[in-house]
Amino acid sequence: MASNAYIIANKRAVSSHPHRQPHLPLLLLLFSLFFIGKFDIVSALNYTKYTRKVSNLRLQRIQKHLEKINKPAVITIESPDGDIIDCVHKRKQPALDHPLLKKHKIQRVAPEMPKVKTLKRDEGSGDSKRKEGEDLIWQMWHRNGTRCPKGTVPIRRSTTRDVLRAKSLFHFGKKQSTTINPTRRADAPDVVSSNGHEHAIAYTGTSQEVYGAKATINVWDPSIQEVNEFSLSQIWILSGSFDGSDLNSIEAGWQVSPELYGDSRPRLFTYWTSDSYQATGCYNLLCAGFVQTNSRIAIGAAISPVSQYDANQYDITILIWKDPKVGNWWMGFGDNNLVGYWPAELFTHLADHATMVEWGGEVVNSRANGKHTSTEMGSGHFAEDGFGKSSYFRNLELVDADNSLSSVHDISTLAENTNCYNIKNSYNNEWGTYFYYGGPGNNPQCP
Repeated sequence: MASNAYIIANKRAVSSHPHRQPHLPLLLLLFSLFFIGKFDIVSALNYTKYTRKVSNLRLQRIQKHLEKINKPAVITIESPDGDIIDCVHKRKQPALDHPLLKKHKIQRVAPEMPKVKTLKRDEGSGDSKRKEGEDLIWQMWHRNGTRCPKGTVPIRRSTTRDVLRAKSLFHFGKKQSTTINPTRRADAPDVVSSNGHEHAIAYTGTSQEVYGAKATINVWDPSIQEVNEFSLSQIWILSGSFDGSDLNSIEAGWQVSPELYGDSRPRLFTYWTSDSYQATGCYNLLCAGFVQTNSRIAIGAAISPVSQYDANQYDITILIWKDPKVGNWWMGFGDNNLVGYWPAELFTHLADHATMVEWGGEVVNSRANGKHTSTEMGSGHFAEDGFGKSSYFRNLELVDADNSLSSVHDISTLAENTNCYNIKNSYNNEWGTYFYYGGPGNNPQCP
Protein backbone atom coordinates (compact mmCIF):
# COMPACT_ATOMS: atom_id res chain seq x y z
CA MET A 1 0.00 0.00 0.00
CA ALA A 2 1.27 3.44 -0.81
CA SER A 3 2.30 5.40 2.25
CA ASN A 4 0.67 8.69 3.19
CA ALA A 5 3.83 10.64 2.57
CA TYR A 6 7.23 10.07 1.03
CA ILE A 7 9.95 11.50 3.24
CA ILE A 8 13.48 11.70 1.95
CA ALA A 9 16.01 12.83 4.51
CA ASN A 10 19.70 13.21 3.82
CA LYS A 11 21.81 13.43 6.95
CA ARG A 12 25.50 14.14 6.92
CA ALA A 13 27.56 13.36 10.01
CA VAL A 14 29.59 16.34 11.27
CA SER A 15 32.40 15.80 13.73
CA SER A 16 33.04 18.36 16.45
CA HIS A 17 36.73 19.22 16.18
CA PRO A 18 38.13 20.68 19.45
CA HIS A 19 40.26 23.24 17.59
CA ARG A 20 37.51 24.57 15.26
CA GLN A 21 37.60 28.36 14.95
CA PRO A 22 34.49 30.02 16.46
CA HIS A 23 33.79 32.02 13.31
CA LEU A 24 33.86 29.00 10.98
CA PRO A 25 30.06 28.34 11.16
CA LEU A 26 29.44 31.94 10.16
CA LEU A 27 31.79 31.61 7.19
CA LEU A 28 30.06 28.39 6.13
CA LEU A 29 26.67 30.07 6.37
CA LEU A 30 27.79 33.00 4.21
CA PHE A 31 29.39 30.61 1.73
CA SER A 32 26.15 28.59 1.51
CA LEU A 33 24.00 31.66 1.01
CA PHE A 34 26.28 32.79 -1.82
CA PHE A 35 25.82 29.53 -3.70
CA ILE A 36 22.09 29.33 -2.97
CA GLY A 37 21.76 32.64 -4.76
CA LYS A 38 23.66 31.40 -7.83
CA PHE A 39 22.48 27.83 -8.35
CA ASP A 40 19.28 25.80 -8.37
CA ILE A 41 18.36 23.68 -5.38
CA VAL A 42 16.60 20.43 -6.26
CA SER A 43 14.29 18.90 -3.67
CA ALA A 44 14.32 15.11 -3.76
CA LEU A 45 10.95 15.11 -2.03
CA ASN A 46 8.93 16.83 -4.70
CA TYR A 47 11.31 17.07 -7.67
CA THR A 48 10.84 20.85 -7.81
CA LYS A 49 13.68 23.15 -8.78
CA TYR A 50 13.73 26.15 -6.51
CA THR A 51 15.51 28.97 -8.23
CA ARG A 52 16.11 32.70 -7.90
CA LYS A 53 16.48 32.96 -11.67
CA VAL A 54 12.74 33.08 -12.38
CA SER A 55 11.92 36.56 -13.60
CA ASN A 56 9.00 38.53 -12.25
CA LEU A 57 7.53 38.61 -15.75
CA ARG A 58 7.56 34.81 -15.98
CA LEU A 59 6.00 34.49 -12.54
CA GLN A 60 3.29 36.94 -13.56
CA ARG A 61 2.54 34.88 -16.67
CA ILE A 62 2.43 31.70 -14.63
CA GLN A 63 0.09 33.28 -12.10
CA LYS A 64 -2.22 34.48 -14.85
CA HIS A 65 -2.33 30.99 -16.34
CA LEU A 66 -3.05 29.43 -12.94
CA GLU A 67 -5.89 31.85 -12.36
CA LYS A 68 -7.33 30.69 -15.67
CA ILE A 69 -7.23 26.94 -14.98
CA ASN A 70 -7.75 26.94 -11.19
CA LYS A 71 -11.43 27.75 -10.95
CA PRO A 72 -13.11 29.11 -7.77
CA ALA A 73 -13.90 26.28 -5.36
CA VAL A 74 -17.11 25.65 -3.47
CA ILE A 75 -15.03 23.75 -0.92
CA THR A 76 -11.38 22.67 -0.82
CA ILE A 77 -10.07 19.30 0.37
CA GLU A 78 -6.49 18.66 1.51
CA SER A 79 -5.19 15.22 0.56
CA PRO A 80 -2.72 13.31 2.81
CA ASP A 81 -0.22 13.29 -0.08
CA GLY A 82 -0.15 17.09 -0.28
CA ASP A 83 -2.58 17.56 -3.16
CA ILE A 84 -5.24 20.24 -2.94
CA ILE A 85 -8.57 19.18 -4.42
CA ASP A 86 -10.95 21.99 -5.36
CA CYS A 87 -14.64 21.14 -5.64
CA VAL A 88 -15.68 23.32 -8.58
CA HIS A 89 -19.20 23.84 -9.88
CA LYS A 90 -19.71 21.75 -13.02
CA ARG A 91 -20.57 24.77 -15.14
CA LYS A 92 -17.40 26.59 -14.00
CA GLN A 93 -14.87 23.86 -14.90
CA PRO A 94 -12.02 24.62 -17.36
CA ALA A 95 -13.50 22.57 -20.23
CA LEU A 96 -16.06 25.17 -21.16
CA ASP A 97 -13.38 27.82 -21.80
CA HIS A 98 -12.52 26.09 -25.08
CA PRO A 99 -13.42 28.22 -28.14
CA LEU A 100 -15.22 25.26 -29.72
CA LEU A 101 -17.30 24.74 -26.57
CA LYS A 102 -18.59 28.25 -25.95
CA LYS A 103 -22.15 27.14 -26.75
CA HIS A 104 -21.70 23.62 -25.40
CA LYS A 105 -24.25 22.38 -22.88
CA ILE A 106 -23.02 19.73 -20.48
CA GLN A 107 -24.57 16.40 -21.40
CA ARG A 108 -27.11 15.64 -18.68
CA VAL A 109 -28.60 12.47 -20.12
CA ALA A 110 -26.40 9.49 -19.31
CA PRO A 111 -24.81 7.96 -22.40
CA GLU A 112 -25.94 4.61 -23.69
CA MET A 113 -23.59 2.07 -22.12
CA PRO A 114 -22.09 -0.52 -24.47
CA LYS A 115 -23.95 -3.80 -24.52
CA VAL A 116 -22.10 -7.00 -23.67
CA LYS A 117 -22.34 -9.67 -26.34
CA THR A 118 -23.07 -13.25 -25.32
CA LEU A 119 -19.80 -14.68 -24.03
CA LYS A 120 -18.47 -17.88 -22.63
CA ARG A 121 -18.58 -18.07 -18.85
CA ASP A 122 -16.15 -15.60 -17.24
CA GLU A 123 -14.94 -14.35 -20.62
CA GLY A 124 -14.43 -10.73 -21.61
CA SER A 125 -16.31 -8.27 -19.44
CA GLY A 126 -16.42 -10.59 -16.45
CA ASP A 127 -14.37 -9.05 -13.64
CA SER A 128 -14.67 -12.11 -11.40
CA LYS A 129 -10.99 -12.36 -10.52
CA ARG A 130 -10.68 -9.04 -8.73
CA LYS A 131 -14.09 -7.46 -8.52
CA GLU A 132 -13.41 -6.82 -4.85
CA GLY A 133 -10.29 -4.89 -5.88
CA GLU A 134 -12.39 -2.19 -7.47
CA ASP A 135 -13.69 -1.25 -4.02
CA LEU A 136 -10.17 -1.13 -2.59
CA ILE A 137 -8.61 0.85 -5.42
CA TRP A 138 -9.46 4.47 -4.89
CA GLN A 139 -7.70 7.78 -4.41
CA MET A 140 -5.66 9.19 -1.55
CA TRP A 141 -7.74 12.35 -1.19
CA HIS A 142 -10.67 10.18 -0.06
CA ARG A 143 -8.90 9.11 3.12
CA ASN A 144 -10.17 11.96 5.30
CA GLY A 145 -13.75 11.07 4.38
CA THR A 146 -14.63 14.40 2.75
CA ARG A 147 -16.40 14.36 -0.61
CA CYS A 148 -17.26 17.05 -3.12
CA PRO A 149 -20.89 18.24 -2.91
CA LYS A 150 -23.45 17.31 -5.52
CA GLY A 151 -23.22 19.57 -8.56
CA THR A 152 -19.45 20.02 -8.25
CA VAL A 153 -16.45 18.15 -9.66
CA PRO A 154 -13.08 17.52 -7.93
CA ILE A 155 -10.13 19.17 -9.66
CA ARG A 156 -6.50 18.83 -8.54
CA ARG A 157 -5.18 22.36 -8.03
CA SER A 158 -2.13 23.34 -10.08
CA THR A 159 0.64 25.35 -8.42
CA THR A 160 3.53 27.56 -9.43
CA ARG A 161 5.86 24.68 -8.55
CA ASP A 162 4.01 22.42 -10.99
CA VAL A 163 4.50 24.89 -13.83
CA LEU A 164 8.16 25.57 -13.00
CA ARG A 165 8.96 21.87 -13.39
CA ALA A 166 7.80 22.03 -17.02
CA LYS A 167 10.10 23.01 -19.86
CA SER A 168 8.02 26.15 -20.38
CA LEU A 169 4.53 27.47 -19.74
CA PHE A 170 3.52 26.29 -23.23
CA HIS A 171 4.74 22.76 -22.48
CA PHE A 172 3.01 22.55 -19.08
CA GLY A 173 0.58 19.64 -19.10
CA LYS A 174 1.46 18.53 -22.63
CA LYS A 175 3.24 15.58 -24.17
CA GLN A 176 6.19 16.36 -26.40
CA SER A 177 5.39 16.77 -30.08
CA THR A 178 7.06 14.09 -32.15
CA THR A 179 8.03 12.99 -35.62
CA ILE A 180 7.75 9.47 -36.94
CA ASN A 181 10.82 7.22 -36.86
CA PRO A 182 11.58 6.31 -40.52
CA THR A 183 13.20 3.03 -39.45
CA ARG A 184 9.97 1.90 -37.79
CA ARG A 185 8.60 -1.45 -38.95
CA ALA A 186 6.19 -1.03 -41.84
CA ASP A 187 3.51 -3.10 -40.12
CA ALA A 188 3.84 -1.36 -36.75
CA PRO A 189 1.20 1.06 -35.50
CA ASP A 190 1.53 4.81 -35.29
CA VAL A 191 3.07 5.29 -31.87
CA VAL A 192 5.23 8.04 -30.47
CA SER A 193 8.50 6.24 -31.16
CA SER A 194 10.87 9.18 -31.22
CA ASN A 195 12.01 11.80 -28.72
CA GLY A 196 12.96 8.91 -26.45
CA HIS A 197 9.47 7.44 -26.11
CA GLU A 198 9.53 3.64 -25.83
CA HIS A 199 6.60 1.23 -25.69
CA ALA A 200 5.40 -2.27 -25.01
CA ILE A 201 1.90 -2.38 -26.49
CA ALA A 202 -0.82 -4.51 -28.02
CA TYR A 203 -2.80 -3.02 -30.89
CA THR A 204 -5.59 -3.64 -33.37
CA GLY A 205 -5.39 -3.42 -37.14
CA THR A 206 -6.10 -0.18 -38.98
CA SER A 207 -8.80 -1.47 -41.34
CA GLN A 208 -11.71 -1.62 -38.90
CA GLU A 209 -14.05 1.00 -37.50
CA VAL A 210 -13.79 1.16 -33.71
CA TYR A 211 -16.10 2.99 -31.33
CA GLY A 212 -14.40 2.32 -28.03
CA ALA A 213 -12.21 0.03 -25.94
CA LYS A 214 -11.97 -1.39 -22.45
CA ALA A 215 -9.34 -3.07 -20.27
CA THR A 216 -8.44 -3.81 -16.69
CA ILE A 217 -4.97 -2.48 -15.85
CA ASN A 218 -2.65 -3.67 -13.08
CA VAL A 219 -1.43 -0.69 -10.97
CA TRP A 220 2.20 -0.37 -9.81
CA ASP A 221 4.56 2.43 -8.80
CA PRO A 222 7.56 2.12 -11.16
CA SER A 223 10.70 4.06 -10.28
CA ILE A 224 11.63 7.05 -12.45
CA GLN A 225 15.27 7.99 -13.05
CA GLU A 226 14.99 11.58 -14.28
CA VAL A 227 12.51 14.34 -13.43
CA ASN A 228 11.55 14.81 -17.09
CA GLU A 229 10.83 11.11 -17.65
CA PHE A 230 7.59 9.25 -17.00
CA SER A 231 6.14 5.76 -16.99
CA LEU A 232 2.52 5.13 -17.89
CA SER A 233 0.06 2.35 -18.67
CA GLN A 234 -2.93 3.33 -20.75
CA ILE A 235 -5.47 2.86 -23.52
CA TRP A 236 -5.08 4.87 -26.75
CA ILE A 237 -8.09 5.55 -29.02
CA LEU A 238 -6.65 6.76 -32.34
CA SER A 239 -7.63 8.08 -35.75
CA GLY A 240 -5.53 9.92 -38.30
CA SER A 241 -1.79 9.51 -38.79
CA PHE A 242 1.59 10.55 -37.41
CA ASP A 243 2.69 11.30 -40.97
CA GLY A 244 1.12 14.75 -40.73
CA SER A 245 -0.39 16.88 -38.01
CA ASP A 246 -3.87 15.40 -38.02
CA LEU A 247 -3.62 12.59 -35.47
CA ASN A 248 -6.56 12.45 -33.06
CA SER A 249 -5.93 10.61 -29.81
CA ILE A 250 -7.92 9.97 -26.63
CA GLU A 251 -5.96 8.37 -23.79
CA ALA A 252 -6.56 7.23 -20.22
CA GLY A 253 -4.79 5.09 -17.64
CA TRP A 254 -2.32 5.57 -14.81
CA GLN A 255 1.07 7.26 -14.86
CA VAL A 256 4.03 8.21 -12.70
CA SER A 257 5.38 11.61 -13.77
CA PRO A 258 7.60 13.60 -11.39
CA GLU A 259 7.62 16.57 -13.76
CA LEU A 260 3.85 16.80 -13.97
CA TYR A 261 2.91 15.96 -10.38
CA GLY A 262 6.05 16.54 -8.31
CA ASP A 263 6.20 13.04 -6.83
CA SER A 264 6.52 9.36 -7.72
CA ARG A 265 2.97 8.16 -7.06
CA PRO A 266 0.83 6.45 -9.73
CA ARG A 267 -2.07 8.69 -10.73
CA LEU A 268 -5.22 8.36 -12.79
CA PHE A 269 -4.83 10.46 -15.93
CA THR A 270 -6.41 11.40 -19.24
CA TYR A 271 -5.00 13.01 -22.38
CA TRP A 272 -6.31 14.21 -25.73
CA THR A 273 -5.00 15.82 -28.90
CA SER A 274 -6.46 16.59 -32.32
CA ASP A 275 -3.22 17.63 -34.04
CA SER A 276 -0.52 15.04 -33.27
CA TYR A 277 0.41 16.59 -29.91
CA GLN A 278 1.38 19.89 -31.53
CA ALA A 279 -0.82 22.53 -29.91
CA THR A 280 -4.18 21.06 -28.93
CA GLY A 281 -5.02 19.02 -25.87
CA CYS A 282 -3.39 18.30 -22.54
CA TYR A 283 -3.30 16.02 -19.54
CA ASN A 284 -6.30 15.84 -17.25
CA LEU A 285 -8.05 19.21 -16.76
CA LEU A 286 -4.95 21.34 -17.36
CA CYS A 287 -6.60 22.96 -20.37
CA ALA A 288 -10.08 23.36 -21.77
CA GLY A 289 -11.55 20.25 -23.37
CA PHE A 290 -12.47 17.27 -21.18
CA VAL A 291 -15.83 17.72 -19.43
CA GLN A 292 -15.95 16.06 -16.00
CA THR A 293 -19.29 14.89 -14.59
CA ASN A 294 -18.21 12.70 -11.64
CA SER A 295 -17.99 14.22 -8.15
CA ARG A 296 -15.97 11.38 -6.56
CA ILE A 297 -13.07 10.79 -8.96
CA ALA A 298 -10.31 13.40 -9.33
CA ILE A 299 -8.34 13.04 -12.55
CA GLY A 300 -4.66 13.46 -11.75
CA ALA A 301 -5.05 12.29 -8.14
CA ALA A 302 -2.97 9.44 -6.69
CA ILE A 303 -4.25 5.85 -6.75
CA SER A 304 -3.94 3.83 -3.56
CA PRO A 305 -3.18 1.07 -2.74
CA VAL A 306 -0.84 -0.24 -5.45
CA SER A 307 0.44 -3.71 -6.27
CA GLN A 308 3.42 -5.19 -4.45
CA TYR A 309 5.90 -7.74 -5.79
CA ASP A 310 4.70 -11.31 -5.15
CA ALA A 311 1.94 -9.93 -2.89
CA ASN A 312 -1.47 -8.25 -3.25
CA GLN A 313 -2.35 -7.12 -6.77
CA TYR A 314 -4.61 -4.17 -7.57
CA ASP A 315 -6.08 -3.08 -10.88
CA ILE A 316 -8.41 -0.50 -12.37
CA THR A 317 -10.92 -0.91 -15.19
CA ILE A 318 -11.20 1.81 -17.83
CA LEU A 319 -13.73 2.06 -20.64
CA ILE A 320 -13.67 4.70 -23.39
CA TRP A 321 -16.48 4.73 -25.93
CA LYS A 322 -18.48 6.94 -28.24
CA ASP A 323 -22.05 7.71 -27.21
CA PRO A 324 -24.00 6.58 -30.30
CA LYS A 325 -26.75 9.15 -29.74
CA VAL A 326 -24.83 12.35 -28.95
CA GLY A 327 -21.37 11.55 -30.36
CA ASN A 328 -19.26 12.47 -27.33
CA TRP A 329 -16.47 10.13 -26.23
CA TRP A 330 -17.12 9.00 -22.64
CA MET A 331 -14.79 7.57 -20.00
CA GLY A 332 -15.96 4.96 -17.52
CA PHE A 333 -14.03 3.83 -14.45
CA GLY A 334 -14.52 0.60 -12.50
CA ASP A 335 -18.04 -0.76 -12.36
CA ASN A 336 -19.87 1.62 -14.72
CA ASN A 337 -18.80 4.85 -12.98
CA LEU A 338 -19.01 7.69 -15.51
CA VAL A 339 -16.06 10.08 -15.17
CA GLY A 340 -16.82 12.54 -17.98
CA TYR A 341 -16.42 12.97 -21.71
CA TRP A 342 -14.46 14.50 -24.56
CA PRO A 343 -16.95 16.52 -26.66
CA ALA A 344 -17.15 15.52 -30.31
CA GLU A 345 -16.45 19.15 -31.28
CA LEU A 346 -12.81 18.75 -30.20
CA PHE A 347 -11.96 16.29 -32.95
CA THR A 348 -11.78 15.86 -36.69
CA HIS A 349 -11.21 12.14 -37.40
CA LEU A 350 -12.59 10.99 -34.06
CA ALA A 351 -15.76 12.95 -34.69
CA ASP A 352 -16.74 9.82 -36.62
CA HIS A 353 -14.90 6.76 -35.30
CA ALA A 354 -11.49 5.41 -34.33
CA THR A 355 -9.32 3.33 -36.64
CA MET A 356 -6.91 1.87 -34.09
CA VAL A 357 -6.73 1.01 -30.40
CA GLU A 358 -3.57 0.45 -28.40
CA TRP A 359 -3.14 -0.91 -24.88
CA GLY A 360 0.13 -0.95 -22.97
CA GLY A 361 3.04 0.87 -21.42
CA GLU A 362 5.12 3.87 -22.41
CA VAL A 363 8.23 5.46 -20.90
CA VAL A 364 10.46 8.38 -21.75
CA ASN A 365 14.14 7.51 -22.16
CA SER A 366 16.19 10.72 -21.97
CA ARG A 367 19.50 8.77 -22.09
CA ALA A 368 21.04 10.80 -19.29
CA ASN A 369 24.82 10.36 -19.23
CA GLY A 370 24.60 8.51 -22.55
CA LYS A 371 22.97 5.40 -21.06
CA HIS A 372 19.51 3.95 -21.42
CA THR A 373 17.27 5.10 -18.61
CA SER A 374 16.57 2.87 -15.62
CA THR A 375 13.01 4.20 -15.53
CA GLU A 376 10.80 1.16 -15.08
CA MET A 377 7.75 0.21 -17.12
CA GLY A 378 4.86 -1.52 -15.36
CA SER A 379 6.25 -3.35 -12.34
CA GLY A 380 9.83 -3.02 -13.52
CA HIS A 381 9.93 -6.75 -14.37
CA PHE A 382 9.81 -8.46 -17.75
CA ALA A 383 6.64 -10.08 -19.07
CA GLU A 384 7.81 -13.67 -18.59
CA ASP A 385 7.87 -13.24 -14.78
CA GLY A 386 4.08 -13.54 -14.78
CA PHE A 387 1.37 -12.82 -12.22
CA GLY A 388 2.35 -10.98 -9.06
CA LYS A 389 5.69 -9.98 -10.51
CA SER A 390 5.01 -8.53 -13.96
CA SER A 391 2.30 -5.97 -14.74
CA TYR A 392 -0.70 -6.96 -16.83
CA PHE A 393 -3.62 -5.76 -18.94
CA ARG A 394 -6.57 -8.16 -18.95
CA ASN A 395 -10.01 -8.48 -20.52
CA LEU A 396 -9.17 -6.43 -23.61
CA GLU A 397 -12.40 -5.48 -25.37
CA LEU A 398 -13.61 -3.34 -28.27
CA VAL A 399 -16.84 -1.44 -28.89
CA ASP A 400 -18.31 -1.88 -32.37
CA ALA A 401 -20.73 0.18 -34.48
CA ASP A 402 -23.69 -1.45 -32.69
CA ASN A 403 -22.36 -0.17 -29.34
CA SER A 404 -21.55 -3.73 -28.29
CA LEU A 405 -18.52 -4.87 -26.28
CA SER A 406 -16.70 -8.01 -27.34
CA SER A 407 -13.42 -9.63 -26.40
CA VAL A 408 -10.46 -8.88 -28.66
CA HIS A 409 -9.07 -11.98 -30.37
CA ASP A 410 -6.83 -10.60 -33.11
CA ILE A 411 -4.11 -8.32 -31.76
CA SER A 412 -0.48 -7.65 -32.56
CA THR A 413 2.25 -6.58 -30.15
CA LEU A 414 5.17 -4.19 -30.37
CA ALA A 415 8.17 -3.39 -28.19
CA GLU A 416 10.94 -1.28 -29.72
CA ASN A 417 13.70 -2.83 -27.59
CA THR A 418 12.82 -6.13 -25.94
CA ASN A 419 16.04 -6.12 -23.93
CA CYS A 420 14.70 -3.08 -22.07
CA TYR A 421 10.92 -3.67 -22.01
CA ASN A 422 8.88 -6.51 -23.52
CA ILE A 423 5.35 -7.86 -23.90
CA LYS A 424 3.76 -11.33 -24.13
CA ASN A 425 0.07 -11.86 -24.84
CA SER A 426 -2.24 -14.84 -24.33
CA TYR A 427 -5.88 -15.82 -23.84
CA ASN A 428 -8.02 -17.74 -21.34
CA ASN A 429 -11.69 -17.87 -20.39
CA GLU A 430 -11.30 -15.81 -17.22
CA TRP A 431 -9.08 -12.97 -18.46
CA GLY A 432 -10.07 -13.12 -22.11
CA THR A 433 -7.26 -11.59 -24.16
CA TYR A 434 -4.52 -10.37 -21.84
CA PHE A 435 -0.82 -9.62 -21.75
CA TYR A 436 2.07 -9.10 -19.39
CA TYR A 437 4.47 -6.29 -20.18
CA GLY A 438 7.22 -4.05 -18.81
CA GLY A 439 10.82 -4.16 -17.76
CA PRO A 440 13.60 -2.46 -15.80
CA GLY A 441 15.09 -0.37 -18.56
CA ASN A 442 18.86 -0.18 -18.15
CA ASN A 443 20.51 -3.56 -17.56
CA PRO A 444 23.52 -5.44 -19.03
CA GLN A 445 21.50 -6.28 -22.17
CA CYS A 446 20.06 -2.75 -22.34
CA PRO A 447 23.08 -0.46 -21.90
